[in-house]
Amino acid sequence: MSKQEISIFWFRRDLRLEDNVGLFQALQSKYSVVPLFIFDDSILDSLPKNDARVGFIHDSLSKINTQLQEIGSSLLVKKGKTFDVWQSLLQEYDVKEVFFNKDYEPYAIQRDTAICELLETNKTIAYSFKDQVIFEEKEITKADGLPYTVYTPFKNKWLEKYKSMAPVQEYDTESHFSNFHKNSFDFPTLEQIGFEESPIKVKPHNLKFISNYRDIRDFPALDKTSYLSPHLRFGTVSVRKLVNWAFHKNDVFLSELIWREFFMQILFSFPKVVTQNFKSAYDGIEWRNNEEDFKRWCSGTTGYPMVDAGMRQLNETGYMHNRVRMVVASFLIKHLMIQWQWGEAYFAEKLLDYDMSANVGNWQWAAGTGCDAAPYFRVFNPEIQQKKFDEKGIYIRKWIKEFDLGYGKPMVEHAMARDRAIATYKSGILK
Repeated sequence: MSKQEISIFWFRRDLRLEDNVGLFQALQSKYSVVPLFIFDDSILDSLPKNDARVGFIHDSLSKINTQLQEIGSSLLVKKGKTFDVWQSLLQEYDVKEVFFNKDYEPYAIQRDTAICELLETNKTIAYSFKDQVIFEEKEITKADGLPYTVYTPFKNKWLEKYKSMAPVQEYDTESHFSNFHKNSFDFPTLEQIGFEESPIKVKPHNLKFISNYRDIRDFPALDKTSYLSPHLRFGTVSVRKLVNWAFHKNDVFLSELIWREFFMQILFSFPKVVTQNFKSAYDGIEWRNNEEDFKRWCSGTTGYPMVDAGMRQLNETGYMHNRVRMVVASFLIKHLMIQWQWGEAYFAEKLLDYDMSANVGNWQWAAGTGCDAAPYFRVFNPEIQQKKFDEKGIYIRKWIKEFDLGYGKPMVEHAMARDRAIATYKSGILK
């Protein structure tokens, strides 16, 4: 019996049906489209069984599957090594075309290259599209074609290009839903893919505070942030819709979205930044890397309330306010003299919105080792940061229940730590 001729749309960091570029293009195919998601063992094997991000992905896929069932289709969910899954699919179906949206992280590029080579040997045509950014790869460059390594000129070129085409095109996928393959695949439970529910949940995004974003964004006690970052990370929202909206609403909020693309471009152009300093001159710094100090930072028991509140919020919820992220990162690197890679790895494990490009970029910014980074001699004073941004201690008391019972002494004295950090940097920076 001949195998059924189909096209496949492969979901990855784009977990939505609406305004999805690759899906829109797939639905133009002359073959009916099977929507696919693969739980990749190469990623899952290193995660705890109650990882909240896997639960969020599963919930998002379940919503997509419910939408598809309403039109007589369903989502094909597989689990395994990605290459093995694709080999099996190519044996089961006559796959004529495969559509997917690009991912710019090093592992994803390597994975997609291998899959495209496999598809080519099968005489299956692969199409990839830009979806998670407005401008990708080499679309925003200096006049000589080289990538920007300083944010402000990147932002200016980004805005210039965006304004020439605003609003950027959005894609009406819904009007082509009739081309989904009619099927009824079994949708697996979270337990069937080897995971369990986490008490930590991704919050719905909320844009009602954006008009006052400039004035309120630095005050963690207000809890008036958008909670958009996990949704952008996993693509449950469209960046095109968001940017087209933000362009008319708030320039500071829009700038944060442009920072996201700047760090993605840096990661794509300089993949070494995942583990190495962008500025190699900083490779000679002698770090203390004390494991006991690191454990105290991780557990939120440093004796600095702003640092400890942030780490406890992270450990309990998977979130941390952006202003507090800067304070805790500076403390780890400058006060404790622990390499940024240690903190980056811990955030990667805990953050619901973990995105490699932004996490690496922001940690290197704090360390002074990255592109357009804070100068090495900038050392946040956690006590001053607390007075400026949580003067009444509302945020701190929320996360440090014992704060008013006589909180512990700081594990390191600020002035000494600051002087030590600056001296260590000075002597370690390669000339």
